[in-house]
Amino acid sequence: MEYGIVGLIVVIADVYALYNILTSSASTGSKILWTLLVLILPVIGFIIWFFAGPRGGTARA
Repeated sequence: MEYGIVGLIVVIADVYALYNILTSSASTGSKILWTLLVLILPVIGFIIWFFAGPRGGTARA
């Protein structure tokens, strides 16, 4: 049961990351690379994206 919950959290986090990547103002090439990273390495890719990924048009606090 615990693995199912963890898996669900990973899927939700990755969908959130992919949405933010695709709606960011980054270049198309950058979006493709970030998307591939998140899809190929779901957990590590999300963590890397969270700290270093492209940001949207609004500033984050």
